[in-house]
Amino acid sequence: MSTCVDLTTANTLRLPCQAARYAAPASLSHLQDVLTDARDHHWPVTLLGGGSNVLLPPQLDGIAIRPAFCHWWLEADQEDVIAYVGAGVNWHALVMALAARGLWGVENLALIPGDCGAAPVQNIGAYGVELSDVLKAVQVVELATGAMRWLSVDECQFGYRDSLFKQTLAGRVVITQLALKLSETPKPVLGYGDLAARVPASPTPLEVAQAVCAIRQEKLPDPSVLANAGSFFKNPLVSDEQAQRLVQEYPGIPHFPQPNGQTKLAAGWLIDQCGLKGHREGAFGVHDRQALVLVHFGGGDRPGLLRFADAIAHAVFERFAVMLEPEPRVI
Repeated sequence: MSTCVDLTTANTLRLPCQAARYAAPASLSHLQDVLTDARDHHWPVTLLGGGSNVLLPPQLDGIAIRPAFCHWWLEADQEDVIAYVGAGVNWHALVMALAARGLWGVENLALIPGDCGAAPVQNIGAYGVELSDVLKAVQVVELATGAMRWLSVDECQFGYRDSLFKQTLAGRVVITQLALKLSETPKPVLGYGDLAARVPASPTPLEVAQAVCAIRQEKLPDPSVLANAGSFFKNPLVSDEQAQRLVQEYPGIPHFPQPNGQTKLAAGWLIDQCGLKGHREGAFGVHDRQALVLVHFGGGDRPGLLRFADAIAHAVFERFAVMLEPEPRVI
């Protein structure tokens, strides 16, 4: 365990943050020892992954924990292949390694930044695939007791960028391992955007993953070059009635009917229509190629970012009567 640790470079928005204490346990026993210390000293626990989907405060009291379980392996399971993946494994590196082995399931989720342990929290998704589509189970450790258990995909209560880990289990468990259900049988999902046009007629999972990477790199800034947290706002869900009114007024509005009777709108399109693509106020701005991404040019802090995001959401609401919600976790 380290003290007085600077976490500014440990979050992709590079918001300044000092942690009173920091630990990166690489084994179950080490994690349980850290949690015992936290309980004995009554330290609040903040759980971190790759820092790609969090908004950190200037000061973190208690202890920040980033699981460093960095091993993964494959096991056969009837017609499927199960990948057991430690929470500290880099998500994109895992996707490319699995795709290179000819395994189908996660190829559409290439180039999503962060660690694997953070993936279930947001139920990460892209290009027509969500983590919940391929997840079999999640291993967790309870903060209050140090006990380990597995949760099935149904128990995780996944929704759109939502899960049990953002609701009743928020701040109560550490995700330590994932079990992903993969297949050697071709199962390409190519219906999103121009993905089908980017791959051969019978693509391999690696070819799909590489196409996804190319598309994302064309549209999204590299966090190592320009600080950002990827998509800052969730794509809003509205009633079909409201969606129909919007389509009548704005015939070109992207809209995607959902099985539950709602309609998903494209937050980036809404922001763009407000003339905010490329807009900048001080340290923060809207990316000039993808309006869904807010970027940090340096010198800003979390309060400033939240004020900027609120102004963007207010402009969208004033024009479309649609409320935008931030996607990153506010610690």
